Amino acid sequence: MNENNSNTNSFKEENSHFIAEKAIAAQLEEKLAPRRKFKGPMGHLVKTVAVLMGLFQLTVLTVWIIDPLVMRAVHLTFISFLGFLLIRSNKSAGEKPLILDWILALLSIAIPIYIVITFDDLIFRSGASPTILDVIFGGIAVILVIELCRRSIGWTLPIISFIFIIYSMVGDYMPGMLWHKGYSPSKLISYLFSGTSIYGLPIAISATYIYLFILFGNILQVSGGGKVFIDIAWSIAGWARGGPAKMSIISSSLFGTVSGGAATNVVVDGYLTIPLMKSVGYGARFSAAVEAVTSTGGQIVPPVMGSGAFLMAEFLGRPYIEIAVAAIIPAILYYISVYVMIDLEAIKRKLKGKPKEQLPVFMSVLLGGWHLLMPIPILIGCLAFFGMSPIRAALWAIGFGIILSWLKSISRIGLKKLLNALEDSAKGMIEIAITCAMAGIIIGMLTLTGLGLKFASLLLAMSGGKLIIGLFLCMVTTIILGMGMPTVAAYVVAAAVIAPGLEALGAPKLSAHMFVFYFACLSALTPPVALAAYAAAAIARTNTFEVALNACRLVIAGFIIPYAFVYSPGLLMQGSISTVALNTATALVGVVGLAMAIQGWALGKMSLPARLLVGGFSLLSIDPNPTTDLVGVCGVAIMIGWQFLNRMLSQKKGNLLT
Repeated sequence: MNENNSNTNSFKEENSHFIAEKAIAAQLEEKLAPRRKFKGPMGHLVKTVAVLMGLFQLTVLTVWIIDPLVMRAVHLTFISFLGFLLIRSNKSAGEKPLILDWILALLSIAIPIYIVITFDDLIFRSGASPTILDVIFGGIAVILVIELCRRSIGWTLPIISFIFIIYSMVGDYMPGMLWHKGYSPSKLISYLFSGTSIYGLPIAISATYIYLFILFGNILQVSGGGKVFIDIAWSIAGWARGGPAKMSIISSSLFGTVSGGAATNVVVDGYLTIPLMKSVGYGARFSAAVEAVTSTGGQIVPPVMGSGAFLMAEFLGRPYIEIAVAAIIPAILYYISVYVMIDLEAIKRKLKGKPKEQLPVFMSVLLGGWHLLMPIPILIGCLAFFGMSPIRAALWAIGFGIILSWLKSISRIGLKKLLNALEDSAKGMIEIAITCAMAGIIIGMLTLTGLGLKFASLLLAMSGGKLIIGLFLCMVTTIILGMGMPTVAAYVVAAAVIAPGLEALGAPKLSAHMFVFYFACLSALTPPVALAAYAAAAIARTNTFEVALNACRLVIAGFIIPYAFVYSPGLLMQGSISTVALNTATALVGVVGLAMAIQGWALGKMSLPARLLVGGFSLLSIDPNPTTDLVGVCGVAIMIGWQFLNRMLSQKKGNLLT
């Protein structure tokens, strides 16, 4: 009887978590875009289209090879059809699609049909000698992409694209370095309607890597893998002081590496961790900030990096495994700095962990859920040891994820769960895919006008040739570009526009791309948009702006690490073993010391002068110069030693008095 009651309570608890997760997801969707919730025939239509999209994607990536242009056009058509029906044109629009929504959705179907019918001739005349029909259908395609982007993520990216489009037409009126010969509207639209713009590299990445890894994440989720991640985190860190916050580091990094974005990770993980953090004594704002920071960091954690590793490999033309290995040390530094901040906060608040008898047992969790974790080592093995392409490796991981789920009835992915995973993946792709299409427009205009090559010269001029100033300008630009955008889309734009400028200033190519990728990730935390902070604040029921500010304070080392690996390539595993070890050790001292300075606590409370000194020494130890490293490390050690001595003297004095 007691066992039945226990099972019933467990079911109710898990069900309440599921309801809470869905509620927060709904709030996040409203923040991203006012989505409709369909039931009945419309719900069945949307589900059918979403599932058909998944089946199409899997088919063309396995057994039915079609021309890349056609595949990308059909991918974008599925996204557009679902987007115009699901996403209202404004918040006042009703739950039923308007006539305009249906017109736009149906027009999106006409685009790939036209491409298929005229394919043999179209590929030769794009951007050169378009027909009237080319211009008409190309114009429709551009309008559809811009309108859906406006609905999905707001006006920022459409405005940027408008500026580039206008610039491409009036280039012969521009002064100095900005001059180019200018293009007629017909040739411009024809160029946009090609495999070098809307249907270029960004949408190709969306239709392959990104879709597959979002599906992979959903397969793990519907099988119960997300719960296993959380239970493992509990068993490892739940007993420590401030345990739920430290648990968030483990669970968010595990799930975050395969999830589609920081906000998604917050919704999946935060509905459990944030209330627990609050229950042990952390404040609502701090709890929400911790979840936002740890979830954002998941995207910089190998092996998947939220698809970032594969995007970077594509841009750099380097093996995936090289990118994944390069990301290891920065990810460790990021999470160690967050861990120290959390631990010091727990000390200041005198927080404790949960009794070990109330926590899951690690081996029990592992034995019960090992089959749900296996797809990740299978993915890594396919990539690292069998030399498979990311697409093929992801397909194998998805296939094994489904097969292994059948080892236990509770995790079994039947037809219903599989269809739900396909549906959620298609819906989760809308914002990402459409911003990739918009990124294609921007990249196309940069290529057509030659501005992409000129940006390096502009950055050189603005920075005066100084790398540090150029890095700062690029950081600000990337964060602004990334506001409200999925990380992968923000990185695609930044990689095309900003990374070449950093290379011109002397930054190594890998460091330049990793730099802009990091700040594309961190844009999820920075006000005023701060999507990850918004999602966490919704769960914690507190103010978004205050959560975002707390998150930025917690992740202060995250803003410094990218500068460190640009100047110290050893942090990206570039160079000799001794160089890598020395760079890592000094950077580690730096991020720990910086966390102490921000929290104002080491072995005890620190005075303001002590905090300033520790912060200054910490920054010196992150700098790659051997002299500054030595001064910085010694300075941090002396300050901690001074605190230790004061603590010992205080204790001795107290003993004498008693």
